Amino acid sequence: MTKQRTARRNSAVNPDFSPAAAPADEQSRIALDESARTPTVVYFATAVVWLVVGSVFGLLTGLKFSLPDLLGTIPALTFGRIRPAHLNTIMYGWASLAGCGMIVWLTTRLCKVQLQLGWFHYVSALLWNLGVLGGTIAVLAGYSQGLEWLEFPRIFGAMIAAGFLLFAASVVQTFRVRQVEHLYVSLWYILASLLWFPLLYVVANLGLYQGVVEAAMNWWFGHNALAVWFTPIGLAGAYYFIPKVLGRPIYSYYLGLLGFWAFALFYNWNGIHHLVGGPVPTWLVTVSIVASVMMVVPVLAVAVNHHLTTVGHFRMLRFSPTLRFVVFGSMSYTAVSFQGSLESIRSFQEVAHFTHYTIGHAHLGVYGFLSMILFGAMYYIMPRLARWEWPYPSLIKAHFWTTAIGIALYVVTMSIGGWIQGLQMNDAAIPFIDVVQNTKLWLWGRSIGGTLMLIGHLIFAYQFFSIIKRAGPRRFAPALFREPAPIEAVRIEERAAKAG
Repeated sequence: MTKQRTARRNSAVNPDFSPAAAPADEQSRIALDESARTPTVVYFATAVVWLVVGSVFGLLTGLKFSLPDLLGTIPALTFGRIRPAHLNTIMYGWASLAGCGMIVWLTTRLCKVQLQLGWFHYVSALLWNLGVLGGTIAVLAGYSQGLEWLEFPRIFGAMIAAGFLLFAASVVQTFRVRQVEHLYVSLWYILASLLWFPLLYVVANLGLYQGVVEAAMNWWFGHNALAVWFTPIGLAGAYYFIPKVLGRPIYSYYLGLLGFWAFALFYNWNGIHHLVGGPVPTWLVTVSIVASVMMVVPVLAVAVNHHLTTVGHFRMLRFSPTLRFVVFGSMSYTAVSFQGSLESIRSFQEVAHFTHYTIGHAHLGVYGFLSMILFGAMYYIMPRLARWEWPYPSLIKAHFWTTAIGIALYVVTMSIGGWIQGLQMNDAAIPFIDVVQNTKLWLWGRSIGGTLMLIGHLIFAYQFFSIIKRAGPRRFAPALFREPAPIEAVRIEERAAKAG
């Protein structure tokens, strides 16, 4: 056991370590990581850049609610341009590219085979980043399709689609030559997203829709981008890293099956509930509401599976950065999904619709759920690829608390403020300008939460590029939130040696 612990520690943090000196299973993991290293790091590095850029756009967007004249003389930085720039840089830049990096690494590990067609990812990352860069510049310059989450002009959307197809081709080929027969839960979600997302994105960008049909298509796409791309990424990460860090199997394979197939059946119908009261067929809205409520089934399956996997081992949250971020994300998934089911009901929408409440809900999903899981995944993966531990554990703690408090403050203030806003808008005796004035206090909560998240992102970016350069203090043990007691340290090292 001592030799195994030493081998693991050396391979993770020592750039001069020879893989031949490691045990056979460790040599295999090193070879898999070598094949996926550069593509994964490229996706992660560009994602972190877009995270910072998108966060700056987001903070400026929030501040404009409280300070409407802020930078108002600069056309590119007006609210109507900077808000979609924030949305798209976070969606297509940060979340998608970080998700691609995690998928590449997970696929090689779960298929136990080296990455195939690895050069596809260099072209993919180039096309994807050029698409996001060109699309963002176009939106800031005033050239937008005017559809939420589809603002990029089609030429840049086509570049992103081409990049995705190259990315998917490599992942699918890696899966085809896999060395395992049993497919782990994470692979189900990964493979499903590779089928669902390109179909969704290409169909939505065809430009064949007008009027009411265009509105229905827009919300079919907007909600399904969460459903068939971001949510599978997040769930794949949670299903992998929670049992991996704990060193124990997932609680129930059959709950995983139930959660996956119920997810596939119900989630893709949900988007039209955003058009309650709109000029679309009532039966279509009703079907969407029913499907949204039925999402309780897969959400409960996932929540129970993750909770019962962790039960009895919650003390590990005190030590493991990966586990703390991923568990936070998993809990946020449960919360945002139940919130979404409730929000689809007509009587609830009478108050919440067209208010800041829905903005808080969206951020809980994309940030509280997905982004926190991606942070946790990167904290686990990067030391194995860079062969260098995170240099400053205290900065990891600062990153967690600034982002966790930031998103909590954001969601709580937007939810409460949005609900008050909805109640007052339904009262004909209250002038609209009074409703606007009454939301100002809550919108400052949004800005403060966004500021905390931006601080956390800057801390993370500094740590991320430090580990790439192997800068900062050299550590010979995993970076933990706190040093465990001796007996706990032995258990953590045993789990780490098993996890690899």
